[in-house]
Amino acid sequence: MRIGVVTFPGSLDDRDALRAIRLADAEPVALWHGSHDLDGVDALVLPGGFSYGDYLRAGAIAAHAPIMSEVVDAAGKGMPVLGICNGFQMLTEAHLLPGGLIRNDVGTFVRRDQALRVEQTDTAWTNGFTHGQEIVIPLKNGEGGFIASDEELDRIEGEGRVVFRYLGVNPNGSLRDIAGVSNERGNVVGLMPHPEHATELGFGPDTRDAMRSGTDGLTFFTSAIRALQAV
Repeated sequence: MRIGVVTFPGSLDDRDALRAIRLADAEPVALWHGSHDLDGVDALVLPGGFSYGDYLRAGAIAAHAPIMSEVVDAAGKGMPVLGICNGFQMLTEAHLLPGGLIRNDVGTFVRRDQALRVEQTDTAWTNGFTHGQEIVIPLKNGEGGFIASDEELDRIEGEGRVVFRYLGVNPNGSLRDIAGVSNERGNVVGLMPHPEHATELGFGPDTRDAMRSGTDGLTFFTSAIRALQAV
């Protein structure tokens, strides 16, 4: 399986995402924001960072990058697409996911090992988890507050499109503690925490079981591989 990672001006976590894909035993493919060629990949990751300096709004300019027309088309055809942090912001700006992301209610950039509860396992990126599973994923953002109208929140809740919720601490004021959502089909998922930073023993967040420290994020990538193999 070939999974592409798109690099934008200001991307910071693209190489980490490429490494996570390799650790999941898929072939990582580096893609460029100015291209219209997805190079035959089977899935896509939009990584974290500060694309185009977060001018206007985080992810707003990146949502109109040349490659995003190909991303939108591929997502519409069912290709698995994962947006991480800034990538999540891009997906909402491109209207591939509902809601939007605004500045953290605490008024500062937040970095922490964040506990999450898995709310939805019927997506291309979460089928390897169990419903209600608690995981720990690093989080780092300044504009991570998920917002939507009450009507839209009720709709995505009712449709089972809330994929993750924050546990213990809501780090950015996200409404209803929402940390990640999916599209209706479940092939597109976005979240603010960074699973690519929790894929290898000894290099991720500390947990009670030191032998599993840092590996909760790997399941995102192995889930995508399993979803592709099932097609």
